[in-house]
Amino acid sequence: MYLILVVVVYLIFAKLFVDWKHWKDYYPTVQYYIICNLTYNVIFYNHTLWEYKAVTLDWLNHTFIDLVFTFFIIPVVIMIFLRYFPYRKRKWLYLTCWIAYFTLLEYLFHKKGLFLYENGWNLGWSAVFNVIMFSILGLHHKKPLLAIIISLPIIAILLFIFHPSLQDLK
Repeated sequence: MYLILVVVVYLIFAKLFVDWKHWKDYYPTVQYYIICNLTYNVIFYNHTLWEYKAVTLDWLNHTFIDLVFTFFIIPVVIMIFLRYFPYRKRKWLYLTCWIAYFTLLEYLFHKKGLFLYENGWNLGWSAVFNVIMFSILGLHHKKPLLAIIISLPIIAILLFIFHPSLQDLK
């Protein structure tokens, strides 16, 4: 039931805050996020770092919930985030607000048992990830190639730290 509520809330946010006349400007960054998230889900399919947990219906599993977030909720978030992104002044304050918002939401979902940590991941790692994610999304919107180049070593580091087959290389 919470998933329906979250989708409805973000549909309202989409209606109120997304600049639909300029959605094509945000589309490459939305695609970048979707590609990265789906790649993570393939690589870590048998070794998840976090898991969405439904408490109401058995068929609401991690994969289904993650797909809803990936294709409905996060694109709205990205379009709102990019629409108001201050590329000159107060950028760090703006980023801090989004990072705090996402980290707080995750904390609340975790406390309700709807978001589980696994395999060494925790709220601290999520906060670090949110710093990286929102910084890279802002960069990708203006300089996509640079964002991709910066993303590659970050992905490699996260894989090395958290993927079990790569930990054997230590």
